Amino acid sequence: MSNQTDVTCSKCSTVWQNKGTTNCWSGDPALAPPKPGNCPSDSYEEIVKESFDEYRGDSEDARIAFVAARVEGLCYQPVPGSDAVNARWTRVEDTIAFAKLMGYKKIGLATCIGLLDESERLSRILTAQGFEPVSVCCKAGSIDKLELGLAETDKVRPGTFEPACNPIAQAEICNSMATDMNIIVGLCVGHDMLFNKHSKSPVTTLIVKDRVTGHNPIAVLYGQNFYYKRLQKQQVLTDN
Repeated sequence: MSNQTDVTCSKCSTVWQNKGTTNCWSGDPALAPPKPGNCPSDSYEEIVKESFDEYRGDSEDARIAFVAARVEGLCYQPVPGSDAVNARWTRVEDTIAFAKLMGYKKIGLATCIGLLDESERLSRILTAQGFEPVSVCCKAGSIDKLELGLAETDKVRPGTFEPACNPIAQAEICNSMATDMNIIVGLCVGHDMLFNKHSKSPVTTLIVKDRVTGHNPIAVLYGQNFYYKRLQKQQVLTDN
């Protein structure tokens, strides 16, 4: 059993709502609210400092961290005479800016078959921005789900041919094409993990699969006090 301290930074949400700041984000550190008892800045101070050392030098991790921080600043529009924060870029624009500043050229799209149209729209945007997009569908190879050991009743439409998703193949195909960076476009939970695990190039996610909310999973968090309160009252899966 681990003796390490569990941390719950989400609990600082109350501090943020009441004060508009937390200990780790404050305009004046001297006036910052106190750290909570389980703050990782204290209980994992050594890991925090050692991890930050990875961002120094000229390694790929250091370049990614530097460029990501630059993009974070660029995606806001300063307004003369105001200290308000004004976001100006979408996630698509953030991704384009990041790829350009990293010097990437060939961009792999790991797409769900249900989002081929969205992937083609993204491909046209990336091409217009000077990139070379390539896309690989999750069902490439068209191998029946039964080959995974599933029962016929586990299929979406039992009694029909239903190809399994093959995210490892998607990653290896992107590896073979020597993509500089890969973008996940709506892969299922679990499949996205396998793609990330086997991709040799850095991976970012543009679209997260959510069949009910139109691929907008944060809607569940916003509706938690009413429409999705059931998630706090009943199990998604039960023993039977």
